[in-house]
Amino acid sequence: MAFELPALRYSFDALEPIIDAATVEIHYTKHHATYLKNLNTALEKYPEFFEWSLEKILCNIDQIPEDIRTAVRNNGGGVYNHNIYWASMAPGQSGKPVGKLAEKIEDTFGNFMNFRTEFEKAGLGRFGSGYAWLSTNHEKQLIVHSTANQDTPLQEHLVPLLVVDVWEHAYYLKYQNRRAEYLSNWWTLVNWEESEKRYLAAR
Repeated sequence: MAFELPALRYSFDALEPIIDAATVEIHYTKHHATYLKNLNTALEKYPEFFEWSLEKILCNIDQIPEDIRTAVRNNGGGVYNHNIYWASMAPGQSGKPVGKLAEKIEDTFGNFMNFRTEFEKAGLGRFGSGYAWLSTNHEKQLIVHSTANQDTPLQEHLVPLLVVDVWEHAYYLKYQNRRAEYLSNWWTLVNWEESEKRYLAAR
C-alpha cells in the first residue's frame, strides 16, 4: 500500500499566534502532501518497497534502485521530517522538557537554556533550507545538529527526538526573514511529551 499523510493532531489555527493558520495549512496540505505524492509516484515503479517502513527505506537508501534513489531520498526525507515536525508541536505547552529526557538534557548541556542556545544556533547556522534536531546516537548521547534540505538524522545513524523546520515556507508568512524570532518563539509549542516517548523508545 502507498504511504499516507498522517492526520494533524490539531487544527490549522491551533498553533496561533506562534505559527499562523495559513502557514500550517499551506505547509501541511501543499508542501508535506507533495513530498508524499512524489514519494509514492517514485516507488510505484518498484512496488515491493511499499512493504518497507519509511524508516527502513531511508536507513537503507543504497538498496533503492538508482533510477529512483534521489527522488526517494528527497521526497521520503521530506515526508519523514515533516511527520516528526508536526508531532513535535502542540498547542498550550509548558516550554520545558519532561521526564528522563529533561534529566539527560541537564546532564549533557548543564541546563535547559544552554541546550536551547545550542539548538537555536543550529537552526540559525543552517545556510539555506533544512532542519535543526535533537537526536540520540547508539551510545545514548544527545546530539544537537542540523541537516540540509530533506536529509534526515537516520542517514547519520542517529535517532531523532525533536525537530524544527527552518525552510522559509515554515515561517515566512509571519516572520519573513526573521528566522531567529521564529526559533525563539517556537519553544512554547514544543510537545516534550512526544520527545520523551521517542527518547524512551530509543533507549
